[in-house]
Amino acid sequence: MPVHRGPVLLDANSVIEAHRVGAWGALAGRYRLVMVQKCIDETQTGNQRRRPEETIDYDRLIAALHERHPDDLVAIMNIQLSPGGSFLDEGETSLWAHALTRADDWVICGPDAASMRFGYDRKKQANLVSLGGLLADIGHRPARPLRRNYEKAWLDALLHKLVMGLL
Repeated sequence: MPVHRGPVLLDANSVIEAHRVGAWGALAGRYRLVMVQKCIDETQTGNQRRRPEETIDYDRLIAALHERHPDDLVAIMNIQLSPGGSFLDEGETSLWAHALTRADDWVICGPDAASMRFGYDRKKQANLVSLGGLLADIGHRPARPLRRNYEKAWLDALLHKLVMGLL
């Protein structure tokens, strides 16, 4: 698959996983990474309980981003009130609130089934990507294996179940 050239919207868990497996540099070096403030903030919580490879340096994270967006409280409330919106965590809600305002060729990367279902239900299946898929597209093999819900196979199976009406 060709490397995506548009914005890649990341949730906090994808950033933490990319750091954990040693793939952050490859990801940041090849994609136009975009985050909302809530997801950035979430990368900083729990640092005291994380392994060193999962610790995210705030300044380096900000420097690697192509775009950084404030949280839009009105759009967030609209997401929370829409079908499926109450199942999203705060970062995912803010990220989707931002994503749905974009008119460019964006994709969204996250490991959460509720978030992917939210996108699927809004006819955004083509915009849903996995961390594993992004890394495979640039030919990067992480130093450590990705956790299952970050792999392309996990997202493909989830989308198949949604298409078949099994979820």
